[in-house]
Amino acid sequence: MTLTGDQVRQVPPAVLPVTGRPRGRRAFTGWWLYLLLLGGLLLVVGPFIWMVLGSLKTQAEFLQTPPTWIPEQVTFDNYQRLFTRLDFPRFFSNSAIVAAAVTAGNLVFCSMVGYALAKMRFAGRDKVFLLVLGTLMVPGSVTVIPLYVLISMMGLTNSFGGLILPFLATAFGVFLMRQFMLGIPDELLEAARIDGASELRTFWQIVMPLATPALATLAILTFLGSWNSFFWPLIVATSEEMYTLPVALATFATGQYQADHGLLMAGSLVIVLPVLIVFILLQRLFTEGIATTGIKG
Repeated sequence: MTLTGDQVRQVPPAVLPVTGRPRGRRAFTGWWLYLLLLGGLLLVVGPFIWMVLGSLKTQAEFLQTPPTWIPEQVTFDNYQRLFTRLDFPRFFSNSAIVAAAVTAGNLVFCSMVGYALAKMRFAGRDKVFLLVLGTLMVPGSVTVIPLYVLISMMGLTNSFGGLILPFLATAFGVFLMRQFMLGIPDELLEAARIDGASELRTFWQIVMPLATPALATLAILTFLGSWNSFFWPLIVATSEEMYTLPVALATFATGQYQADHGLLMAGSLVIVLPVLIVFILLQRLFTEGIATTGIKG
């Protein structure tokens, strides 16, 4: 039977069944999610808050049982002793020089090697990449003694060369840049070569600007590792003039029987601040670099 226009308008609309979870249940699930995220935030931020508050405590308050979160008597004596007891400008400049040089070296050399492994054709390229991946599986503690012997034979102990040279390029940096550069279209590079650009010019003027997110990611991770490095500078630097800030802080704030906890907390906060500043300045590029650096074959 065919319905007329008036009859069609009189037909009530179909009532569709309501699907999905009840509203109250969704709200209950949302509260659990917020509580879980809040717990994770406290686990991450808690040690930092303890460090900041601890830097304002006296040594006697550190030894109290049970320990206190909020300082009973706020004092800035720890920071005063940090800048007077330690040769802070020298140690800070040593750390800054080493971290800046290592970061710059990784940005240049890892980008070059990553570009060659991603976009250039040569015999044994895949084997070289497998060798790079293999070095990622070797613990750093295994290579410390051979590396120290090599640096000692080169006469670079207790020098900036010994602190910087072994880390100017890393396997992780090569892997990161290679994976990012695989996503750069080959047609763009071919167009540059057809226009007469050399391989070096193509790399510096086309590839490097496009790789800014990956470079920012590599810069943050490299700067963080080099700035906080403790074990290698402790071995190579044999005099106080070459101490980096973590080594100097651990040396002068740790006594034979008891550590100076307030000085350690104040020094740790000063060490963390440059890393936080670098991350805040490059966080947008860091997030973009992590998101766009995929695992490509």
